[in-house]
Amino acid sequence: MSDNQSWNSSGSEEDLETESGPPVELCGVLSKWTNYIHGWQDRWVILKNNTLSYYKSEDETEYGCRGSICLSKAVITPHEFDECRFDISVNDSVWYLRAQDPDHRQRWIDAIEQHKKGHSLREKLAEMETFRDILCRQVDTLQKYFDACADAVCKDELERDKVVEDDEEDFLQNHSDGEYIHSSNGNREKLFPHVTTKGINGIDFKGEAITFKATTAGILATLSHCIDLMVKREDSWQKRLDKEVEKRRRVEEAYKNAMTELKKKAHFGGPDYEEGPNSLINEEEFFDAVEAALDRQDKIEQSQSEKTRSHLSSSLPASDAFIGVENHRFVRASPPCKNDLVSTSDEHRFSSQVDEMVQNHMTYSLQDVGGDANWQLVVEEGEMKVYRREVEENGIVLDPLKATHSVKGVTGHEVCQYFWNVDVRNDWETTIENFHVVEKLSPNSIIVYQTHKRVWPASQRDVLYLSAIRVIPAASENEMDTWIVCNFSVDHDNAPLNRCVRAKINIALICQTLVSPPEGNKEISRDNIQCRITYVANVNPGGWAPASVLRAVAKREYPKFLKRFTTYVQEKTSGKPILF
Repeated sequence: MSDNQSWNSSGSEEDLETESGPPVELCGVLSKWTNYIHGWQDRWVILKNNTLSYYKSEDETEYGCRGSICLSKAVITPHEFDECRFDISVNDSVWYLRAQDPDHRQRWIDAIEQHKKGHSLREKLAEMETFRDILCRQVDTLQKYFDACADAVCKDELERDKVVEDDEEDFLQNHSDGEYIHSSNGNREKLFPHVTTKGINGIDFKGEAITFKATTAGILATLSHCIDLMVKREDSWQKRLDKEVEKRRRVEEAYKNAMTELKKKAHFGGPDYEEGPNSLINEEEFFDAVEAALDRQDKIEQSQSEKTRSHLSSSLPASDAFIGVENHRFVRASPPCKNDLVSTSDEHRFSSQVDEMVQNHMTYSLQDVGGDANWQLVVEEGEMKVYRREVEENGIVLDPLKATHSVKGVTGHEVCQYFWNVDVRNDWETTIENFHVVEKLSPNSIIVYQTHKRVWPASQRDVLYLSAIRVIPAASENEMDTWIVCNFSVDHDNAPLNRCVRAKINIALICQTLVSPPEGNKEISRDNIQCRITYVANVNPGGWAPASVLRAVAKREYPKFLKRFTTYVQEKTSGKPILF
């Protein structure tokens, strides 16, 4: 990712540290959260002109951006726990972004913050330039006015002085010394009552001062009266103000709650509202979401099943519909013969592990749990009973599960064959999204990789396991052979790598056939056979799903799985020869 990073700037990388230089233009690859289906996707992101834009890749920039966001009012929030992630929000729009490392994230945050500050500073500087021009023009105008007034006053005083000097010369020439006013101190003064300061300026400063004083006194008296009136009504206004403040507080609180719920719904599919160590969704909401998703899947599966049956029934004559469908589907599920399953060709690198698993399940899984207080009966429906023992390790639910069931009209060989055969897996398994055989070890041992359908907000799970079918010969002639399918997790170099949470499993399906003798010399029919099923599952789901949710889902889904699968086997084998 670092190879795709580039800086487009006239300065150096240190320009990020200064606010005086132009904001640095930045482009490179960031991971952007798309939705809860596709998750994080790499996108080419460009920061330029206070705008953040993203493209699917660098090669597609010429076709236009896929989205952009203005940074003027953006809020940048580094994630509290994920050191590589940061969120950018503008109103109700939120971008979830991840960098390649914490330093890379900080570099992007600094560049975005500089664009925000630089853009705001340029706007304020432009306003200051405008105010300065206006102020300069006003000062120039006032200065011109004051200069004109000063010039006029100087010119007027010069003219007055010249007139006074001319009058004094004429007076001295035409009057004697006696025409002076003698003051009390013996000095004599000229008699020019019209050439005083008042006469020169023409302004009565004392009168103007008295008038200004009277005006200000009147203004102060009026303001004092207004203050008295406001003080008298202060209590009434305060009560009204308190009511308005309380009303505003309630409105703001309601608005805040509404916006919180709106944002929560708007971004409920975001990375903060899915399974994870720091998920914002609480346990109750998690359970409700999972249950709603499972209900929707059940409705879809029921609708598809009804359409399929209706289509098949209408395409064949009524008398041959069931038989025709059975013959067609049974070709895919044709089981290998018994000799293949017990032959010595089962030797492979996992043979010892398979033998150990089979031995352990035959020893411990068939033990009765009725008297064991650690096992809890969680479901009982007719012949089916489901037990659970609660076990947690490091906060992860590892509850062993054991179910017993009795199915009429089928043999243990038939049940195990349909359970093991991947060719018919999609006919009865509804939780799998896709699967494929990674390696065929022997005729009765394969390694399978499968991904399960995601149930939001839980993360999607996948599992890599070895599946082996074995027959355990009967101890006496009066007993029937026991059939077992073991599925347990293994590692494989060719297993796909993806974003799923890898689950670990250890599952066994043990089937024993019971035969009741027919009356007289009649041949054994399906009415005389019954299969006793013991199903045990030890699953480590991984991830961070709440324990209560996992237990509730297990309690709901395991009985449905057993009923759906056993019903499928009964339908597939009806009317066919018995396979012991």
